[in-house]
Amino acid sequence: MQTDTLAQRIYQRFAAPALALASVNVIGMVGYKIIGGAQVSWLDSLYMTFITVATIGYGEIVDLSHSPGGRVFTICIALVGIGVTTYMISTLTAFILEGDMNQALRRRRMQKSIAALRRHYIICGIGRVGTNVAHELEVTGRPYVVIESDKEAIELYLERHPDTLCTHADSSEDSALIEAGIEHAAGVFAVTGEDSKNLVITLSAKLLNPGARVVARCHEVNYIDKIRKVGADAIVSPDFTGGMRIVSSMIRPQVVSFLDEMLRADNALRVEEVRVPETFGAGTIAGLKLNRRDVILLAIRAQNKWEFNPAEDFGVHPGNTLVVMTTPDGRKSIERSLGAH
Repeated sequence: MQTDTLAQRIYQRFAAPALALASVNVIGMVGYKIIGGAQVSWLDSLYMTFITVATIGYGEIVDLSHSPGGRVFTICIALVGIGVTTYMISTLTAFILEGDMNQALRRRRMQKSIAALRRHYIICGIGRVGTNVAHELEVTGRPYVVIESDKEAIELYLERHPDTLCTHADSSEDSALIEAGIEHAAGVFAVTGEDSKNLVITLSAKLLNPGARVVARCHEVNYIDKIRKVGADAIVSPDFTGGMRIVSSMIRPQVVSFLDEMLRADNALRVEEVRVPETFGAGTIAGLKLNRRDVILLAIRAQNKWEFNPAEDFGVHPGNTLVVMTTPDGRKSIERSLGAH
């Protein structure tokens, strides 16, 4: 865990100098006790060592006026103690500055990477739902950026996915969406645990980029119409979806098993949709050369009509949407063949 890593770094950097400083104090305390004799207490000896190492100079608690050896001992304690203390302070300063600099550099690199993204997705909230969304985007090769206001949630996710692009901010703020590249995003997932916040995220995302598709999570029924009215393209209710899943597990168990297998295996088939770009010249299904083992064409959405299991001579035109069962690599191959970006 990240806290364990931080503890290990602190131990590695400060264990040796701390042990050295403690040793100096113990040696000094014992030495001054021997030099001062019975009239000097252990506390006086420790205090003498401390003011010597700290260069406070309140005066000699242990009388060294008649002890040349004691003065030589004090010189040695001062040299070693001051050296160790200076080293500890410089190490602490470097440790703090190094952490700040590394954080600033990581943030700058992350902002640069986000600025270079195009047609990516923004996940607002990386709780249990957001984590599953991110996993599916990851295994299907789609770039995404995470916005999360809970720093512990971000740190927990980054422990398992250290290369994730993320920002620590309130996703309902316009500045957070802008920093996440909303201007060039293909879609936004408003999946925080608060319906009111998902409503604001939906409204902000649509105002900043009307072309971005927004899918919102909603628990309360009275929020569904509100979120739809501010521009959500799709609203998912975990309670409704869960109920449908329970029923399906009972009456169509093999279908559910098939869909589960398809979604749980990282490299398995997915039901994907591929939009035919405007730059594509008219053609036919046969011309797309989809007759491959890793591609099954299920349907085409053309002019608001569905054509299921289309024939090879069926015409394909810009703006159509292909619904195919394929692997993530197969989807990318189809997109390349269509000239999609």
